[in-house]
Amino acid sequence: MNGAENGRDDQRDAPGAGTGSPDGWDRLWTPHRMAYIKGEGKPTGSRPEDGCPFCRAPALADPEGLVVARGKSAYAVLNLYPYNSGHLMVCPYRHVSEYTGLDEDETADVAALTRAGIRALTAAYRPQGFNVGMNLGTAAGAGIAAHLHQHIVPRWGGDANFMPVIGQTKVLPEMLEQTREKLADHWPRE
Repeated sequence: MNGAENGRDDQRDAPGAGTGSPDGWDRLWTPHRMAYIKGEGKPTGSRPEDGCPFCRAPALADPEGLVVARGKSAYAVLNLYPYNSGHLMVCPYRHVSEYTGLDEDETADVAALTRAGIRALTAAYRPQGFNVGMNLGTAAGAGIAAHLHQHIVPRWGGDANFMPVIGQTKVLPEMLEQTREKLADHWPRE
């Protein structure tokens, strides 16, 4: 079935028309995602000097590195490719890949920053729930397996609506810089 046959005359003149079999699907093009798909900005190896973004971010000014809060041995940073608005990650400063490789102070700092992150997200956005966890190793889904990081993803009923499920697209209501500022402002002062 082509565009004209299913009532979609506009597809006959669309770029690429006639280059394949029409499938009746609409496309929402998101070319900005190609940088992520191609791995731009991802480390070239497993060492800190191979371009680890989790080693690079804390060396930058907080707004530039999207750092929300700093602890003694770990910090909280926004995800550049968030699942939802407010998607935080807690990372040790030390370049370590295994949870069991953290020392006691790092483990405590990651836990404290995770708790504070949940509190800040709750105060700033009032989510209805959270996904909190780590993907340890590439086989477990870690995009950057060489530097441990814990995700804190705020969730709302209906946030997995048709856009991400069918359109494979997330709709984010604010820029990352705005999210960083809002969360920093709501960060607990313990």
